Amino acid sequence: MIPLPRIALVGRPNVGKSTLFNRICGQRKAITDGRPGSTRDRNYAQTSWQGAAFELIDTGGLLLGTDDPLLGPAVEQVQRAIAEADVVLFVVDGRAGLLPDDEEIARELRREGKQVVLVVNKLEGPSGEPSEFARLGFESVFSISAEHGQGVGDLLDAALEGLPRTEVDEEEAPPLRLALVGRPNVGKSSLLNRLLGAERAVVSPIPGTTRDSVDSPFEHDGRRYLLVDTAGIRRVRLLKENVDHVSVVQARRAIQRADVALVVLDAESGLRDMDATIAGKALDAGVGVVIVVNKWDTARARGLSRAGFEQDVRDHLKFLAWAPIRFVSATTGRGLDRLLPTVGEVEDVRRSRGTTGELNRLLARVTEAHSPKPDRGGRPVRILFGSQIGTAPPTFALSLNHDVDLHFSYKRYLENRIREAFGFEGTPLKLKIRHRKH
Repeated sequence: MIPLPRIALVGRPNVGKSTLFNRICGQRKAITDGRPGSTRDRNYAQTSWQGAAFELIDTGGLLLGTDDPLLGPAVEQVQRAIAEADVVLFVVDGRAGLLPDDEEIARELRREGKQVVLVVNKLEGPSGEPSEFARLGFESVFSISAEHGQGVGDLLDAALEGLPRTEVDEEEAPPLRLALVGRPNVGKSSLLNRLLGAERAVVSPIPGTTRDSVDSPFEHDGRRYLLVDTAGIRRVRLLKENVDHVSVVQARRAIQRADVALVVLDAESGLRDMDATIAGKALDAGVGVVIVVNKWDTARARGLSRAGFEQDVRDHLKFLAWAPIRFVSATTGRGLDRLLPTVGEVEDVRRSRGTTGELNRLLARVTEAHSPKPDRGGRPVRILFGSQIGTAPPTFALSLNHDVDLHFSYKRYLENRIREAFGFEGTPLKLKIRHRKH
């Protein structure tokens, strides 16, 4: 895969970087909030402009010299983004004017020797950039309004000029979208960094460190992935800030747009009711599921056995009996060699399709062994015909002899028999009931 040119958005907090990121991507991928610190990790998106593909990196607000326990690591994330970028878009606030932090960032960028385009944001209308920003000494200066989209096209023309042009491949298969979900502080960001082999996300013992859903594309054994690290999902009563509410929404959206969800559990703290709530979101979304028990490097010291903990997981998450369980340590890397192959297998199964003949022969056998039970009434019910009508997740339509639904226990019986016959490990199944019209 040809590497795409990378463009990084850099600036002090609350200058509108995430708004610009969302504007260029054409979707609300990054949290925008009126207070500094809403973005802490590097957020990646592959997008294009006028047929040229590139990778855009959103970063947290750059406050040099801060001793804040969260903003300090966020500065490191910005510096990593600068190092790997081909072009830096240095965003400043045209309404607030030139501030000392802007001048300090400008000096840092000049030391890095990167190609820099100065972006004066929040200037609606033909006002031009305030002359005071000329003191920063950058040749390329553009006035824009990220909120309204003014000037963004000209900015992208300038940013991409001189960079290797990579045409958008319309036929290339999309990457496998993989969402990391779980309670706060179960190790999702550490797991992301281990999978990527880079410090892509801020890791901190402080719950709530991750607020954005951070997209990170990568490739492994010839397969493309888009890895999404989400904010820890917490109960509503624990969400004290508006941005935390938005984080929960982002995490749920990440599950909705994923192909496979890695439901991360914590071997140290054990199982919680919220683990089942989060796993239920993945089930409702119809995505593939792999259960990941993290921090397993501490198992021996805690007297935990794999068989015992796996049974606890099965008891706690009965509705995910079909999901594979993998025991890993994001700290040591133990068990991670099996994780991505398992994800790939789940996605392949999720998109697989059986033959109509095989399905109907199976239905004939299982209904003969155990007659269909209606959800109401005593009139006998027969399954006349079955067919697979969809994938991702595998979806089956069953035609009945009259207008009635099947009892939920009988649907579970059918689902179990279909799984035994055709596999489908790691993916939910959907059964749709139809009836013969008279």
